[in-house]
Amino acid sequence: MMKMTRRTLLGAATAMGLAAPALAAYPERTVRIISGFPPGGLNDIVARAMGQALTPILGQSVVVENRAGAGGGIGAAAAARATPDGHTLWMGIVDTQAINPFAYRDLQYDPQKDFAPISLVARFPFALVVGPSQPLITSFPALIAAAKAKDDAITYASWGVASTPHLAMERLCANQGVKMLHVPFTGQAPAMQAIIAGQVDIFPLPAGGAESMTRDGKTRAIAVLAPGEIPLFPGVPAIKTFGVPLETGLWKAIYAPARTPRPIIDQLNQAVRQAMTAPVVVDVLRQQGAVPEPSTPEALFELGRTEMIAWGEVVRSTGAMVN
Repeated sequence: MMKMTRRTLLGAATAMGLAAPALAAYPERTVRIISGFPPGGLNDIVARAMGQALTPILGQSVVVENRAGAGGGIGAAAAARATPDGHTLWMGIVDTQAINPFAYRDLQYDPQKDFAPISLVARFPFALVVGPSQPLITSFPALIAAAKAKDDAITYASWGVASTPHLAMERLCANQGVKMLHVPFTGQAPAMQAIIAGQVDIFPLPAGGAESMTRDGKTRAIAVLAPGEIPLFPGVPAIKTFGVPLETGLWKAIYAPARTPRPIIDQLNQAVRQAMTAPVVVDVLRQQGAVPEPSTPEALFELGRTEMIAWGEVVRSTGAMVN
């Protein structure tokens, strides 16, 4: 009589086209979500909220591991190399999934081939914030006037070369015929600290982070890079009001390593959808001015494909590449 091991059961289930044993076996231990950016930034905040909400749903602890560097590329490469069994997930963003392939000459992962999409999480609009180093810049026209007075007189922060803030500002400068000086940091949180300290002048960043910086009045939001006004900044005009056709923000999504079994992907997709209704996630997304947008794995794959086309053209046109 054949001994019925777990491997035997899984093999029989595969042969019969059944998914139940695989689903029942997952997860077997702690699940980690890799974030490619330092603690304290938006990616970390959203990943930790999702981990907290997913823990009771999956029945195992879900923890966040920060692997910062190379515009999120170090974390992405680590996630891509992980065992494809659903116990390692990746919090990808537009930078890592659509921009880095064109900006980095020696990228250690392929965003389309090395990841199995699970679900989009949300979209995060940007706001343009001025720090205390420029007290006279109280509007977008005043910013452009100051920039036109002298090349590189205005400095702007980003979380890295060829990041979304960097590319957004390059497009803005080209549209307005001005030159500003780019100052890259290692993440959103360090860039926020720098602008509050007056080390840089402006920073286009996700609206939730911008709102937290402007509460005490030391920094000011002068425009939002969204189709219209957003609830976090009532009365702050959309940048298109000034004739600038620029709508920029982040999207965040959850992936697994490629070759993760489809039953596990489907289970995780449902778990993510359920997690996004949890109060901790709802509150975080509301505080960040985000638009929740869970998706199918197929829709997320298509989003990545179309975004690579669009952002690849932006990188080529701006020349914003990492040497």
